[in-house]
Amino acid sequence: MDPATAVSVAINSNDQLAEAIRRHPTRFAGMITVAPQDPAAAAKEIERGVTKLGMNSVVINSHTQGEYLSDSKFWDIFAAAEAHDTPIYLHPNALPPKMLQPFQECGLDGAIYGFGVETGLHAMRIITAGVFDRFPKLRMILGHMGEALPYWAYRLDYMHQATVRSKRYDSMKPIQKRPSEYLCENFFITNSGVAWEHAIKFAQGFMGVDRVLYAMDYPYQYAVDEVNILDNMNMSLEDKTKFFQTNAETVFKL
Repeated sequence: MDPATAVSVAINSNDQLAEAIRRHPTRFAGMITVAPQDPAAAAKEIERGVTKLGMNSVVINSHTQGEYLSDSKFWDIFAAAEAHDTPIYLHPNALPPKMLQPFQECGLDGAIYGFGVETGLHAMRIITAGVFDRFPKLRMILGHMGEALPYWAYRLDYMHQATVRSKRYDSMKPIQKRPSEYLCENFFITNSGVAWEHAIKFAQGFMGVDRVLYAMDYPYQYAVDEVNILDNMNMSLEDKTKFFQTNAETVFKL
Protein backbone atom coordinates (compact mmCIF):
# COMPACT_ATOMS: atom_id res chain seq x y z
CA MET A 1 0.00 0.00 0.00
CA ASP A 2 0.99 3.61 -0.41
CA PRO A 3 1.82 5.31 2.93
CA ALA A 4 -1.45 7.21 3.36
CA THR A 5 -3.56 4.12 2.67
CA ALA A 6 -1.42 1.95 4.90
CA VAL A 7 -1.67 4.39 7.81
CA SER A 8 -5.44 4.58 7.42
CA VAL A 9 -5.82 0.79 7.29
CA ALA A 10 -3.64 0.36 10.39
CA ILE A 11 -5.71 2.87 12.37
CA ASN A 12 -8.97 1.25 11.28
CA SER A 13 -7.67 -2.23 12.06
CA ASN A 14 -6.60 -1.21 15.54
CA ASP A 15 -9.96 0.41 16.23
CA GLN A 16 -11.79 -2.76 15.17
CA LEU A 17 -9.50 -4.93 17.26
CA ALA A 18 -9.87 -2.71 20.31
CA GLU A 19 -13.64 -2.90 19.98
CA ALA A 20 -13.51 -6.71 19.85
CA ILE A 21 -11.37 -6.73 22.99
CA ARG A 22 -13.80 -4.32 24.70
CA ARG A 23 -16.68 -6.70 23.96
CA HIS A 24 -14.76 -9.79 25.10
CA PRO A 25 -12.13 -8.59 27.60
CA THR A 26 -11.55 -11.98 29.21
CA ARG A 27 -11.07 -13.74 25.88
CA PHE A 28 -9.04 -11.46 23.62
CA ALA A 29 -5.93 -9.33 23.82
CA GLY A 30 -4.48 -7.45 20.89
CA MET A 31 -1.31 -6.34 19.16
CA ILE A 32 -1.02 -2.91 17.56
CA THR A 33 -0.51 -2.90 13.82
CA VAL A 34 1.44 -0.07 12.22
CA ALA A 35 2.42 1.09 8.74
CA PRO A 36 6.22 1.31 8.58
CA GLN A 37 5.85 3.12 5.23
CA ASP A 38 5.36 6.23 7.40
CA PRO A 39 7.62 5.80 10.45
CA ALA A 40 6.43 8.95 12.20
CA ALA A 41 2.79 7.92 11.83
CA ALA A 42 3.70 4.40 12.99
CA ALA A 43 5.30 5.82 16.14
CA LYS A 44 2.20 7.91 16.77
CA GLU A 45 -0.02 4.86 16.31
CA ILE A 46 2.03 2.92 18.86
CA GLU A 47 1.42 5.73 21.35
CA ARG A 48 -2.31 5.74 20.57
CA GLY A 49 -2.53 1.96 20.74
CA VAL A 50 -1.02 1.91 24.22
CA THR A 51 -2.54 5.03 25.78
CA LYS A 52 -5.97 5.10 24.09
CA LEU A 53 -6.72 1.52 23.03
CA GLY A 54 -5.10 -0.38 25.88
CA MET A 55 -2.91 -2.69 23.80
CA ASN A 56 0.62 -3.47 24.91
CA SER A 57 2.53 -4.94 21.96
CA VAL A 58 3.13 -4.30 18.26
CA VAL A 59 3.17 -6.71 15.32
CA ILE A 60 5.10 -5.97 12.12
CA ASN A 61 5.21 -8.40 9.21
CA SER A 62 8.95 -8.32 8.57
CA HIS A 63 10.08 -6.32 5.53
CA THR A 64 8.03 -3.44 4.13
CA GLN A 65 8.13 -3.43 0.33
CA GLY A 66 11.60 -4.98 0.48
CA GLU A 67 12.93 -2.52 3.08
CA TYR A 68 14.11 -3.50 6.55
CA LEU A 69 13.73 -1.84 9.92
CA SER A 70 17.51 -1.86 10.28
CA ASP A 71 17.48 1.27 8.09
CA SER A 72 17.67 4.23 10.47
CA LYS A 73 14.79 5.96 8.70
CA PHE A 74 12.49 3.50 10.50
CA TRP A 75 13.94 4.03 13.98
CA ASP A 76 11.13 6.31 15.16
CA ILE A 77 9.23 3.03 15.49
CA PHE A 78 11.83 1.60 17.84
CA ALA A 79 11.95 4.82 19.84
CA ALA A 80 8.19 4.71 20.38
CA ALA A 81 8.20 1.01 21.26
CA GLU A 82 10.96 1.52 23.82
CA ALA A 83 9.34 4.62 25.29
CA HIS A 84 6.04 2.81 25.82
CA ASP A 85 7.62 -0.50 26.93
CA THR A 86 5.89 -2.15 24.00
CA PRO A 87 7.52 -5.27 22.52
CA ILE A 88 7.56 -5.67 18.74
CA TYR A 89 6.63 -9.07 17.35
CA LEU A 90 8.52 -9.49 14.08
CA HIS A 91 6.33 -11.87 12.10
CA PRO A 92 7.15 -13.45 8.71
CA ASN A 93 6.03 -11.90 5.46
CA ALA A 94 6.09 -13.20 1.91
CA LEU A 95 9.61 -13.01 0.53
CA PRO A 96 10.61 -9.76 -1.20
CA PRO A 97 11.10 -10.02 -4.98
CA LYS A 98 14.90 -10.01 -4.77
CA MET A 99 14.83 -13.16 -2.60
CA LEU A 100 11.85 -14.97 -4.06
CA GLN A 101 13.00 -16.86 -7.16
CA PRO A 102 15.60 -19.30 -5.75
CA PHE A 103 13.18 -20.26 -2.97
CA GLN A 104 10.04 -20.39 -5.08
CA GLU A 105 11.47 -22.48 -7.91
CA CYS A 106 11.97 -25.38 -5.50
CA GLY A 107 8.91 -24.81 -3.29
CA LEU A 108 10.84 -23.51 -0.28
CA ASP A 109 9.55 -19.93 -0.25
CA GLY A 110 6.83 -20.29 2.41
CA ALA A 111 6.59 -21.52 5.97
CA ILE A 112 8.68 -24.59 5.19
CA TYR A 113 11.88 -22.50 5.02
CA GLY A 114 11.71 -19.12 3.28
CA PHE A 115 9.68 -17.33 5.94
CA GLY A 116 12.14 -18.27 8.66
CA VAL A 117 15.19 -17.34 6.59
CA GLU A 118 13.81 -13.92 5.69
CA THR A 119 12.62 -13.05 9.20
CA GLY A 120 15.81 -14.33 10.80
CA LEU A 121 17.76 -12.19 8.35
CA HIS A 122 15.65 -9.19 9.36
CA ALA A 123 16.34 -9.77 13.05
CA MET A 124 20.07 -10.11 12.40
CA ARG A 125 20.06 -6.89 10.38
CA ILE A 126 18.46 -5.12 13.34
CA ILE A 127 21.06 -6.54 15.73
CA THR A 128 24.10 -5.78 13.58
CA ALA A 129 22.84 -2.28 12.72
CA GLY A 130 23.22 -1.35 16.39
CA VAL A 131 19.53 -0.88 17.09
CA PHE A 132 19.83 -2.30 20.61
CA ASP A 133 22.82 -0.10 21.39
CA ARG A 134 20.67 2.90 20.51
CA PHE A 135 17.54 1.48 22.21
CA PRO A 136 18.83 -0.82 24.97
CA LYS A 137 15.42 -1.36 26.57
CA LEU A 138 13.72 -2.30 23.31
CA ARG A 139 12.17 -5.76 23.35
CA MET A 140 11.36 -7.90 20.32
CA ILE A 141 9.63 -11.24 19.82
CA LEU A 142 10.33 -13.88 17.20
CA GLY A 143 8.22 -16.94 16.48
CA HIS A 144 9.13 -20.41 15.24
CA MET A 145 11.82 -20.95 17.88
CA GLY A 146 13.40 -17.59 17.16
CA GLU A 147 13.50 -18.25 13.40
CA ALA A 148 16.40 -20.64 14.22
CA LEU A 149 18.76 -17.88 15.44
CA PRO A 150 19.35 -19.42 18.91
CA TYR A 151 20.70 -22.55 17.24
CA TRP A 152 23.11 -20.48 15.15
CA ALA A 153 24.26 -18.33 18.06
CA TYR A 154 27.80 -19.69 18.44
CA ARG A 155 28.58 -19.24 14.76
CA LEU A 156 26.85 -15.87 14.56
CA ASP A 157 29.09 -14.59 17.36
CA TYR A 158 32.27 -15.97 15.86
CA MET A 159 31.62 -14.86 12.31
CA HIS A 160 30.28 -11.45 13.30
CA GLN A 161 33.51 -10.71 15.15
CA ALA A 162 35.57 -11.95 12.21
CA THR A 163 33.56 -9.92 9.71
CA VAL A 164 33.87 -6.71 11.73
CA ARG A 165 37.60 -7.28 12.15
CA SER A 166 38.06 -7.81 8.41
CA LYS A 167 36.53 -4.38 7.62
CA ARG A 168 35.20 -5.97 4.45
CA TYR A 169 31.80 -4.30 4.60
CA ASP A 170 31.18 -0.63 5.29
CA SER A 171 27.78 -1.59 6.69
CA MET A 172 29.21 -3.96 9.31
CA LYS A 173 30.35 -1.81 12.22
CA PRO A 174 31.32 -2.87 15.75
CA ILE A 175 28.46 -3.22 18.23
CA GLN A 176 28.67 -3.22 22.00
CA LYS A 177 27.80 -6.88 22.57
CA ARG A 178 27.84 -10.21 20.80
CA PRO A 179 24.76 -11.09 18.72
CA SER A 180 23.94 -13.89 21.17
CA GLU A 181 23.82 -11.41 24.04
CA TYR A 182 21.20 -9.30 22.28
CA LEU A 183 19.20 -12.47 21.59
CA CYS A 184 19.25 -13.33 25.29
CA GLU A 185 18.67 -9.81 26.61
CA ASN A 186 16.36 -8.12 24.09
CA PHE A 187 14.37 -10.96 22.53
CA PHE A 188 11.64 -13.37 23.50
CA ILE A 189 10.73 -16.32 21.30
CA THR A 190 7.68 -18.49 20.82
CA ASN A 191 7.66 -22.10 19.71
CA SER A 192 4.96 -21.52 17.08
CA GLY A 193 5.03 -24.36 14.58
CA VAL A 194 7.70 -26.30 16.50
CA ALA A 195 6.19 -28.80 18.94
CA TRP A 196 9.59 -30.32 19.65
CA GLU A 197 10.77 -30.76 23.22
CA HIS A 198 14.47 -30.85 22.33
CA ALA A 199 14.33 -27.47 20.58
CA ILE A 200 12.26 -25.87 23.34
CA LYS A 201 14.58 -27.06 26.09
CA PHE A 202 17.65 -25.90 24.19
CA ALA A 203 16.14 -22.43 23.82
CA GLN A 204 15.22 -22.35 27.50
CA GLY A 205 18.77 -23.32 28.41
CA PHE A 206 20.27 -20.71 26.08
CA MET A 207 17.91 -17.77 26.61
CA GLY A 208 16.38 -18.63 29.98
CA VAL A 209 13.01 -20.14 30.86
CA ASP A 210 11.48 -16.66 31.17
CA ARG A 211 12.04 -15.91 27.47
CA VAL A 212 10.42 -18.87 25.72
CA LEU A 213 6.65 -18.79 25.19
CA TYR A 214 4.07 -21.23 23.92
CA ALA A 215 2.26 -20.51 20.66
CA MET A 216 0.38 -22.49 18.04
CA ASP A 217 0.96 -21.41 14.43
CA TYR A 218 -2.79 -21.27 13.86
CA PRO A 219 -4.27 -21.11 11.27
CA TYR A 220 -1.27 -21.98 9.10
CA GLN A 221 -0.35 -25.07 11.11
CA TYR A 222 -3.32 -26.34 13.06
CA ALA A 223 -2.27 -29.58 14.73
CA VAL A 224 -4.25 -30.38 17.87
CA ASP A 225 -1.86 -33.16 18.86
CA GLU A 226 0.84 -30.52 19.39
CA VAL A 227 -0.90 -29.53 22.63
CA ASN A 228 -0.64 -33.07 23.97
CA ILE A 229 2.99 -33.33 22.87
CA LEU A 230 3.88 -30.17 24.78
CA ASP A 231 1.73 -31.06 27.79
CA ASN A 232 3.76 -34.25 28.09
CA MET A 233 7.19 -32.57 28.02
CA ASN A 234 9.55 -33.74 30.75
CA MET A 235 9.69 -30.35 32.44
CA SER A 236 9.05 -29.05 35.92
CA LEU A 237 5.59 -27.68 36.62
CA GLU A 238 7.13 -24.28 37.37
CA ASP A 239 8.93 -24.09 34.02
CA LYS A 240 5.93 -25.48 32.12
CA THR A 241 3.65 -22.88 33.70
CA LYS A 242 6.04 -20.14 32.59
CA PHE A 243 6.12 -21.60 29.09
CA PHE A 244 2.34 -21.94 28.71
CA GLN A 245 1.08 -19.00 30.72
CA THR A 246 3.00 -16.61 32.90
CA ASN A 247 5.70 -15.57 30.41
CA ALA A 248 2.98 -14.39 28.05
CA GLU A 249 1.19 -12.60 30.88
CA THR A 250 4.41 -10.74 31.66
CA VAL A 251 5.51 -9.93 28.11
CA PHE A 252 2.09 -8.83 26.87
CA LYS A 253 0.90 -7.36 30.22
CA LEU A 254 -2.17 -9.58 30.28
